[in-house]
Order: sequence, then structure tokens, then C-alpha cells
Amino acid sequence: MANETVGNRNLISNEEEAYALFLRERNLEKTNAQDQAVNPRSNLYSKYVKRGLDLLIGVPVFAVLLPFNLIFGICTFFDVGKPIFYKQTRIGKDGKPFTMVKFRNMNNDTDADGKLLPASERVTRFGRFMRKFSLDELLNFWYVVKGDMSIIGPRPMPEFFVERMSERHKMRHGVRPGLECPYTVPEGSKLNNYYWKFENDIWYVENISFRTDLMMLVKLVKLTFNMSNRGNHAGGLSYFIGYNDEGHAISLREAKEVYDLESMG
Repeated sequence: MANETVGNRNLISNEEEAYALFLRERNLEKTNAQDQAVNPRSNLYSKYVKRGLDLLIGVPVFAVLLPFNLIFGICTFFDVGKPIFYKQTRIGKDGKPFTMVKFRNMNNDTDADGKLLPASERVTRFGRFMRKFSLDELLNFWYVVKGDMSIIGPRPMPEFFVERMSERHKMRHGVRPGLECPYTVPEGSKLNNYYWKFENDIWYVENISFRTDLMMLVKLVKLTFNMSNRGNHAGGLSYFIGYNDEGHAISLREAKEVYDLESMG
């Protein structure tokens, strides 16, 4: 939505807005009709124990990381200037929005219409370093302590993603968002990353338990120290834009490869 801003600048380009509207009108109703229902799991662990473990881990980790975050804040100031933080509305448990603050790692370069260029074109060199080693994620432990997030859970998405999502994938908001929700569904499929990402989140909602979180925590530790994987994601963002004709969630980059809005009217 054009209301989502960083400072006074629109976060969504005209191109992205046009593709999002096109796919929403073309495929969202059909996707909702063919999707399977989601059955969220509710148990003692998900209601009470999980939050206790988040505090047990999150509070000491946040305290240990505080000096490092101060250093990153100073580095960010010399990299992109003031302000060193940016705010964005993210969607939390049960679809309730919360404000997330992160270190800025992108400049504010715009296109001819005055809208921000794609994220991949605005990430600074220091920003790529922060992303490569997930250092821009360390502030998120504050949201774990605060209760907006959990250690394990679907990553919180920007508010404007919701109107693009199918009813099935909106059910990923049935639990607190997390620092990460490592893959448990099969990898290596020809289907795109957003499809597996959202389906993996739904699997988690339907299978949340202490065993599931423990398994994912081990995967998260392995992912954290997997240096070969990190460079593939730094600065290469492409927003979720909607669903293709087969009902699979796709990114803006993938939509542009399949649909030509000018030729399709």
C-alpha cells in the first residue's frame, strides 16, 4: 500500500503495486477456493511453556548482545547517517501489527517518480556485511523479550503483504512470529522459495510442540554457522507479490518473468 513509508518516501514502487493488484485480481480468489484448510495446533506448550523458554533464552542473550548493538549503531551512523534506525509495521500473532525497529542498511535512492528503488539496489556495502552474518537480526531479541516475537516461528512480514496473501497463508499468523522458522518441508523442489517458505510456516502452525522447536533450534544453529548459504541472501531481496496461475506464492522477480503487464493490458 502506498501508505507504507520510510520517512516520507513510499516503500512500494509503482511497478510492484501494479503487479500486486494484477495478481490479486487475477488469481487470489481462485487460490483461496482451491487451498486446503489449516488446523492450528493448540497445547500446553504453545500456550505457556514456549513463552517461558523464550524469556529464559531471550533475556540473557539480549543483555550479552547489547554492547555489540551499540557498536553496530555507531557504524550505521557513519554508513548511512541519521536516523540509524528505520521503523516498519510487521504482522504478529493473530494478525495484530507491531512496530519493528531495525538498523538501516539501505540508502534512500529513488526512481524518476520519487519512489524508492528496489531493496537489492539500495543495500550499502556495510549493509551487505550486516546481512551476510545476520547482524541486522540481533536487535530482534528485544522483541522476543517484549513478547512480540518468539525464538522459533514464522518470520514477521510487512503489513502490506497481508492483502496479497491467501486465507491459508494468513494462518501463519496463528503463532507468534519468530527469528526464523527453518525448513522442514522438502527442499530442492522446482517450486519457488516463497511457496515453500509459506507452506513451511503452515506446517509449523499445525505441528508446534517442544520437540518441533528443539528440532528447529538445532537447524537454526546450523543455519547460523553455514557461511556458504549467507552470501546467497545478502542484498538479493525480492518481495512476495502474489500467486501465479497455479496458486503458488511468487516474488516480484518471478512475476516479471511470467507476466508482461503491458501486453496483457
